[in-house]
Amino acid sequence: MSAKDQTLRAHMTVHDAKEAIAFYAKAFGATELFRLTEPSGRVGHAEIRIGDSVLMLNDEYPDFGAKSPAAIGGSPVAFHIQVPDADKAVDRAIKAGATLMREVQDQFYGDRSGMVACPFGYRWFLAATKEVVSPEEMQKRWTRMLEGGKVE
Repeated sequence: MSAKDQTLRAHMTVHDAKEAIAFYAKAFGATELFRLTEPSGRVGHAEIRIGDSVLMLNDEYPDFGAKSPAAIGGSPVAFHIQVPDADKAVDRAIKAGATLMREVQDQFYGDRSGMVACPFGYRWFLAATKEVVSPEEMQKRWTRMLEGGKVE
């Protein structure tokens, strides 16, 4: 089995796939690969590329259990996009219509990141690596932070 056979891809359900595709293009630079549309206009399947990753999405199909975050009261799923500049990426997403959830700041695990919510009910972490931190050092910093100490 090749590494290509083991690629994980996310598949999300949204309340308006056409609008979601347009938003993700504006906010995150997504490019649409293709979409399958019913005669009624409902998107049964679409694929977009953000960076080097493919994200699949579709409109709601409640009869198949495919419901958007709005239909079920939110989503426990969040997405993470590695970007060159977190401040610029968060600003771009907000200008496209995202809501700021967490200000951009330096993190104990080495990234500078912020979080936005898209109009379709998902949270997006936009992060730029500032420092490569080992898991052991990350644990030390996290423990220190939770105990109220300063993270270096």
